[in-house]
Parts: sequence; C-alpha cells; structure tokens
Amino acid sequence: MRRRTLLAGALLGAAAAPALASGTARAAAPGPSVTPTGSTTPDSRAVYFVSYDGLVNNNSFQKNGLLTHKGHQYAAWYTADRAAVVGRRALGAGTWETVRVGHTLRYDDSHNVISMGVSRTDGRLHLNMDSHSDGFTYVKSAAGLLDDPTGLSWTASRFGAPRSTLDGLALTSQFTYPQFVATPEGRLQLSYRAGVSGNGRNALAEYDGGRWTALGEWSASTGTYRSEHGSSTARNMYLHGIDYDRSGRLHAFFTWREQNGAVMCGGGGITNHDTGYVRSDDRGRTWRNDAGAVVGRTGGADPVSVGDAGLVVDPLGPDHSLMNQESQFTDSAGRPHAIISYVPGRFGQCTTDYVADRRANGRAFHVRKDASGGWRKTEIPVPLNSSQRTKLVLDRYDNAYAVLPYARIAAASAASGHTDWALLYDGAGLNAFGEVVVDETRVAQDGVLSVMYQEKSTGTTPSPLHVADFRLPG
Repeated sequence: MRRRTLLAGALLGAAAAPALASGTARAAAPGPSVTPTGSTTPDSRAVYFVSYDGLVNNNSFQKNGLLTHKGHQYAAWYTADRAAVVGRRALGAGTWETVRVGHTLRYDDSHNVISMGVSRTDGRLHLNMDSHSDGFTYVKSAAGLLDDPTGLSWTASRFGAPRSTLDGLALTSQFTYPQFVATPEGRLQLSYRAGVSGNGRNALAEYDGGRWTALGEWSASTGTYRSEHGSSTARNMYLHGIDYDRSGRLHAFFTWREQNGAVMCGGGGITNHDTGYVRSDDRGRTWRNDAGAVVGRTGGADPVSVGDAGLVVDPLGPDHSLMNQESQFTDSAGRPHAIISYVPGRFGQCTTDYVADRRANGRAFHVRKDASGGWRKTEIPVPLNSSQRTKLVLDRYDNAYAVLPYARIAAASAASGHTDWALLYDGAGLNAFGEVVVDETRVAQDGVLSVMYQEKSTGTTPSPLHVADFRLPG
C-alpha cells in the first residue's frame, strides 16, 4: 500500500442541482437560519494568553470542550488562577455549577486544552487535559453522575484524583490532541497523537465501562512525499475530526504535515498539504479509503501512510498555508462533510508568512460527498480575516453552518446542494478573540447551536468566557 493516487474526478467547484422530489407532494424542508436566544457566562475571569495565535480555552480542535447529555450541558476550561474546571447547567439555565478537578495548567501553551467525553455504559464524564508532546492529565467522574444530573450534586467529591495514565494504562510520553468519541454501543474511544509535529502517529484507546485498552497506532510517520520543490521522509497526520455516523461508520478527514521544510516554496509558510479521507466499519480497527480498499489496520504492521492509494479527496501542495485540524460532520445519510481553509491560488502560488497571509487572503471551503458518491467543494464567500479555524455543524435538515473565527456564522441549504453560502450572523458586539468551541452534540438533541468563546483581552489579563445559544430551524 505504498502508491499515492488522487481520487478520480477531482473536486468540482459547484454541486450538481438537487434531484426533484417525486410522488406525493410534501412541504419543503426549511433552509438554514440562526436566532440568538441568549448567552451565559461560565467564567467572568478565565485564563488568557495568546500562544500559536490561539487561546487554551477556545481551540476549536477540542473534542469536546462543550457537550450536552440528558438535558444538561457541560463545559471545561482553565480559570484565571490556572485551575482546571468543569461546569454544568440545565439546558436553558442562566447559571453554571462549577467544580475544580484538582489540576493546574502547567504552561502558557494553547495546545494544552481540556477535552471531555461521556461513557454511556456507566454514565461517567472523562477529561483529558494539559498535554503537548508530553504527558497528560486524566480525570473521570463517579459512575452514574451524568445519568442523574438532577439527583446527584455537582461537587469535587464526585470526581476521582488526577492521574498521568488512563486508570493505569500508560500510552506514550509524547501525547497531544485528545479527542473523545463515543461508539454506537456506548463505549468511549480516545484518539490522540503519539510523537511530535512533523513526526507523529495517530492512535486509539477504548474504554468499555470497566477498563481502558490500547488499540494501537493507525497512521504512519514514514514514507516519502515529494513536491515540486523537494522531498520529506517524515510527517504526521492531522485529523479534522473523528466521528461515527448514525449507521456506525467512523469517518476521519485529515491533512499531512511534512517534517522537512524543503517541500515548500520558501520559508515562513507551513508544510501542510492535501485533504485526505478514511473510514472504518469495525470501530477503528481497519481503515479504508473512499473506494473501500483497505489502507491500514490499527495496531498492525501496515498503518495508513502518505503513499497509500486513494486517500486524497482535495489535492493541494504545501505552498498555500493549508490549515490543519479544521472541522468535519456527517449528514443524515452518513455522507461526510468537512471545512478546510487556505490561501487560494488567485492570491499567489507561494505564501511566505503563514499567519499574515491567512489573515489577508485566507478562505474557507466546504468539501463534501454528494448523493451520487462524488466529491464537491464550494468556497464560503466570507474572508477569514484570521489565521484560525472554522467549525462545521449540520442541522436536522442537513443545512450546513460554518462557525467562522470571531463567532460569525455562515450557512448553506441542503436544497441548493450546499452552494448558496451566505453570512447569517456577523458576531458584532461579542468581542470574540478568534476560534470558538461548538457543542457538536447539542444540535441533534434540541436544535440549538451553542458556541463557547472568550473575549479578546491583552497580555495575560483574564477575560470572560461565554456560551451563546442560537435556535436552528425546528
């Protein structure tokens, strides 16, 4: 599996016209809309420092920094005195109950986020935090805490002591990017990177309600990548996400980052290239490309590699400041969608300052699979004005919403084939710093889009952390 072949029929700039309905006439599904319904403030003085052009409490690759389960919403963040906190509120409530979980943020590094997950088999909340290519801190709640939120108090006694392992399971000394994902039967998986930027591997662990098991690594850092400028023999796969659809298929979009800067046209850019896609139908044990061919096995001798055939769904060289770890979602039919962003070629073929060039000319694009099985791509006609990431969610009618930096919201209708992107909310008056955290779980539960953002501050002056709610079409 060492050949690298781009998918045939590369992405088109516009989707095909949606098929006409047949049979009995019925009311058309509503298009996208957002109606602000209120805002809460989990913390009026959250920790604030800018690192890697981001904030530790609002890096959008957190999965999940904000989630909803059984009528309650949960958030995790660091306070002004750097304490790790988890909060909860009943949906619609204006105040948050908070608990300090016994850990203090070690470094001014925005990668050291807090991610949460729920194990439905035993009703526990799990937190993984404070890691960037080193050790992590893990905390879990008492069993049943999330199953009975009105009957069980929200106190520190409900949480176990912080640990540097998963209940005794040591994973790697170079751990980054924890992402929890629940399997259809209620197990909880933890996705993470072992290694460092430009030389790392993706891996999975799994919790069955009793213990954690290491499933192993599933992407490779080895192999040779060649651009028109030079070559590289080490890299890592950056995930846009890892999500199960309603049928139990696991989806993952990704980009590659090369270790050797010789693949770029010049210094100051970033070595990210190509948007790839893989899927798994056996809970992350075996990985297939879009055509269904096996391209890797978790914990085996043949992980997914840069040279494998059929991985790339949107080819792009490393000269356009392509963002890593952007966003993905699946629609009601199990079709994968992603947001990617970069500096389009119309602004030049060589970016030389990643942050400045993205702020000046960066654009976001919606990449998705259509009903015919082809891949489509549409530019979102809203300048990013930021170097940072955009989040994607789909409502119950499969309308798509892109939550852009500064908490701006653009949307496109399913009826148009997701080609009619327009700005619905401009974020005016929020003073949001940049990236935001989105509650991916709440949209399906009650049709509300919850967005957590932090107000822009200066230096290391703490600032308010807010959660804004928007009603989507019902």
